[in-house]
Order: sequence, then C-alpha cells, then structure tokens
Amino acid sequence: MSASAPRLQPTPSELNRDGFVAAYGSIYEHSPWVAEQLHPQLTAEHDRALGMSRAMTHIVNTAGTPAQLALLRAHPELVGKLELAELTQDSQSEQTGAGLDQCTPTELAEFRDLNERYNQAFGFPFIFAVKGYHRVEILQAFRQRIDNDPDTEFTTALTQVHRIGLSRLQAMETPT
Repeated sequence: MSASAPRLQPTPSELNRDGFVAAYGSIYEHSPWVAEQLHPQLTAEHDRALGMSRAMTHIVNTAGTPAQLALLRAHPELVGKLELAELTQDSQSEQTGAGLDQCTPTELAEFRDLNERYNQAFGFPFIFAVKGYHRVEILQAFRQRIDNDPDTEFTTALTQVHRIGLSRLQAMETPT
C-alpha cells in the first residue's frame, strides 16, 4: 500500500477545456475568458495556485486596456447598490468575511458615497482584495485611493484583482 492516499480529483492540467473553465472560469469575476485562454497552455506548473495565478496574471496583463477595463467593470461594488444575495458566491463570502454586511449606518453611507464618487472618477468600481481585512481598514483604503490619478488607480485595481484571484486559487488548492 502506498504512503499517500489516492488522488480522487484530476489536477487542473488534466482537465478538458470545459471542465477547466467550469472549475476556474470564475477566478476572475465574471471573466471566464482568462481560464479559456489559459487552458491550451496548461502544464503541471499550473496545478499549484501560485503557478496558475502567475499564468492568469500574465493573460490579464497582456490582454490590453479594453479587456482589462471590462474585467474591472465586472466586479461588484463593495457594500454598493447590489444586495449581498446578488453577488457571486465568492464575492459574497469575501465581503461578509470582512464584515461588510455589518456596516453601521454611517459606514454604509460613506461606502455608498465613495462608490459613487469612485465610479464617476475612474469608470469602474473600487476593487479591494478584502480577505484578511476588516471593513474599517477597507474604508480607510477607499478614502486614500479615491484621490489617486486614473493611471495609478487602474494599475492598483488590477493588482487587487490579481490578489483576489490568487486568494481564490489558494482556497481551491488541495494539498499534494
């Protein structure tokens, strides 16, 4: 008998295109095109969260501004107009984990005001990888980032999207 338990699920690199996109197409919010583009390139390196994250990051970073902007616009507002029940399961879990569903009336009003101002200034929602942060810290980051110039904020938002993606991949990763 071998020392390790049998592996029950295929690794990402063993999945066919449809299986891979079904499993990993939601890593980047409502943007399965990232997983679709990665699938033909899959190797054993992509069976680990960090390897897959690097590959997905490269795809997004080389996709061009229109695709990147569409990706940013696919993200929900934090404590925004959408009810938590309307968010993807990942987004809902991430936002509730940060306590964003427990905002005081004052915090909620400030988030809504900042969301409106941010969208007007940048043309996409404020994106913050909330895992490991409390709503007070997120609100402070929001206050600071609202004054960024558009190029800085575009880059910052993409960096946050990549952090979200890595976090989601790490949550899916099974120990080897």
